[in-house]
Amino acid sequence: MAKKILVMSGSLRAASRNTALARYALRNAPEGLQLEMAELGEFPFYNADHPAPPPPVARFFEQLRLADGLLLACPEYNYSIAPVLKNALDWASREKDNHLLAGKTVALMGAGGGMGTSRAQYHLRQVAVALDLRVLNKPEVFCSTFTAGLFDEQNELVDERIQGLVKQLLEALETALQR
Repeated sequence: MAKKILVMSGSLRAASRNTALARYALRNAPEGLQLEMAELGEFPFYNADHPAPPPPVARFFEQLRLADGLLLACPEYNYSIAPVLKNALDWASREKDNHLLAGKTVALMGAGGGMGTSRAQYHLRQVAVALDLRVLNKPEVFCSTFTAGLFDEQNELVDERIQGLVKQLLEALETALQR
């Protein structure tokens, strides 16, 4: 039976390179993985005073509940994690006993700037420790958007090297979930 993977892009931009990476992963998942995209754009900022999760957050919680693992496309803003991704993790982590996140296997990838989101991904690894997430160590997928020719005019990933890394990441995620 295929393992369910919830995919999250930390960018809301229409022409997001991180969402382009996520789309490529969705189309190229190995047979043993079933990927589904989370929509994070309608979340309010986390606030413990909310009496109940708003509808977009409640839908996300259901997706998380059913997910065996996560694939995070992590942009880098000011050397750190994009607010939309951090906000989604904050919402989920406040559920009783962190049951929506604890113990889940996570794969990271990202597109941005000269260092290709490496600093944000390393920061996200620190956050993952607090959330009891199991982050894959390899392969690391850092896609520098300063490199010409990685994406085409329709914002589709066309670089074979990065495509290969995304496929390797998905295979590593599948292998980790079979253990």
